[in-house]
Amino acid sequence: MKILHSGLTCQTEENADKFYQELLGLTKSQPKILPESLSQAIFNIASDLKMINYMNDKCHFEIFIHDQKKTNAGIIEHTCLEVENRDDFLNRCQSLGIKINRIPKGDKNLVFIFDFDGNLFEIK
Repeated sequence: MKILHSGLTCQTEENADKFYQELLGLTKSQPKILPESLSQAIFNIASDLKMINYMNDKCHFEIFIHDQKKTNAGIIEHTCLEVENRDDFLNRCQSLGIKINRIPKGDKNLVFIFDFDGNLFEIK
């Protein structure tokens, strides 16, 4: 089995670009529109949805632009990203104003970040 993509929401294309393109370094595809008929059938959302793919040869995020509000309370769903150099990556997160949550676990830290729209990521 292989995961082909993860579908997440962002409130604005600018937020998506800043996180997935600027921070993660993924290539952005031309935005497409998922028509209301499909959006309703798949997600029970009665409107057209802008969809943007951000990807490289190892990962693929399908981002839907939608004003769905998220809170950071009680989130279990997350995506785990393995980065080449965690310290460098976390420095870039700080420079973009992304809050880093370091959780002690034994002699190591678990590290989590939220993107600009409340999607949770574990960083390895």
